[in-house]
Amino acid sequence: MDQLKILVVDDESRMRKLVKDFLKKKDFEVLEAGDGEEALDIFFEVKDISLIILDVMMPKMDGFEVVKEIRQYSKVPIIMLTAKGKESDELQGFDLGVDEYISKPFSPKILVARVEAILRRTNNLTENEVLKAGGIEINIAAHEVTIDGKKVELSFKEFELLNYFFVNQGVALSREKILNNVWNYDYFGDARTIDTHVKKLRSKLGDKGAYIKTIWGMGYKFEVE
Repeated sequence: MDQLKILVVDDESRMRKLVKDFLKKKDFEVLEAGDGEEALDIFFEVKDISLIILDVMMPKMDGFEVVKEIRQYSKVPIIMLTAKGKESDELQGFDLGVDEYISKPFSPKILVARVEAILRRTNNLTENEVLKAGGIEINIAAHEVTIDGKKVELSFKEFELLNYFFVNQGVALSREKILNNVWNYDYFGDARTIDTHVKKLRSKLGDKGAYIKTIWGMGYKFEVE
């Protein structure tokens, strides 16, 4: 499979290098731009960019102007980087068609997890992929889970829950968010459904169940030490 191309746009070269190094470890091809004008030149020249990571504040042309221009021609997924607490930025970005927001400063590992989750959602990552973390392997197409090479029998919802944890590694997930994404918005259950399934999933994962951390008063986080 060809490497997927990701365009990283930020006027800080240190920030670009940090993000690039983490993405390259996951076998993505990374293109860089130092301002909005350069970003548009690269985007329209390269053609097959799978995702854009875009800073809001940049010289010559800010992130919002770049999004406006790109959205006239393409639905390519866009993650915007914004200063912490700028809710007005986020609302403006979502109106323009931004897929996700990450506030600076951020964890590069979480950024990469969000990139993978968006690409999986937009079908740019193959469904035949095998996800791996801490001795656990998930084969998406076969709907199979193995731990240290041994097959583990999970119910459909337990599988979906584990898969959701995998693609959101390191991200704190509220019970409501898990319900909405794993059970879908039309599910009128309550949060105890999550707790029951997490308990069963932890039990079936054995020692690896410890990767599912409880965040008291909020929900859960999947993190491999």
